[in-house]
Amino acid sequence: IDDFIILRADGTPTYMLAAPVDDHDMGVTHVIRGDDHFNNAFRQLPIIRAMNTIEGNWPDPVYAHIPLIHGSDGAKLSKRHGALGVEAYRDEFGILPEALFNYLLRLGWGHGDREEITRDEAVALFDLDGVGKSPSRFDLKKLENLNGHYLREADDARLAALVAARIGENADEALLTRAMPVLKVRAKNLGEIVEGAGFLFATRPLEITEKAAKLLEGDARAILRKIYDRLSAENDWTSAALEATTKALAEEQELGLGKLAQPMRAALTGTTTSPGIFDVLVLLGRDEALARLDAQAA
Repeated sequence: IDDFIILRADGTPTYMLAAPVDDHDMGVTHVIRGDDHFNNAFRQLPIIRAMNTIEGNWPDPVYAHIPLIHGSDGAKLSKRHGALGVEAYRDEFGILPEALFNYLLRLGWGHGDREEITRDEAVALFDLDGVGKSPSRFDLKKLENLNGHYLREADDARLAALVAARIGENADEALLTRAMPVLKVRAKNLGEIVEGAGFLFATRPLEITEKAAKLLEGDARAILRKIYDRLSAENDWTSAALEATTKALAEEQELGLGKLAQPMRAALTGTTTSPGIFDVLVLLGRDEALARLDAQAA
């Protein structure tokens, strides 16, 4: 061990002295830190033992030096890998706190093959023996996949409030709560739910994406007119009834259901992706759904 400095010229302590003194004053019994601090233990232990000789009641803490988190390329995690504060994962990436907690926990520790572990379970199960020996790689895609699981498990009203805050003053939280069971199914972050909910708050004339516009070419608009006429006569505006009516029309026209559903999706949402088309009809409501179909029909 080299002769390290414990006091600066102005009398203030360096980290090497301040850390063990602070740990002692705080009653710290276990020091768990990154393995880049491993060598510091051999500098701090002589200080602790010297103080124990002088004052007594300075027991050695239990040290645990755990592997660092690396980027996807195997290098030490840094800003160029997207290493950000936790608030960025919440605000920019739309990650739920329980998902980030679970992911970071599993990066360095494991309990059998368990992937999803709640905070309460972690408190009950955690043991230093489960800490890995090698550095883990931070993978945003894996984090988003885990986040998707927590989104599907989350309370709909809670998600609706989070999504409404991102949409702004035009958001209808009650409508979002009703729509959430179908909006969150494939979403991996809150941003995707916001994007998926866009059709609910769009105003006519609806903006049609380039891909969606292609679904309205050929005889699609003529088909939409037939769909509009048939659905206008539908009194039971439920998903099951609307599906039955649309399927019956498809059979009459000797067309697959997709030939009707695709232009319907373009006309109702302005995009090529959305929740199930019959869920879309119900969520928009009879008047708005029919108005959007009529606007794009020939």
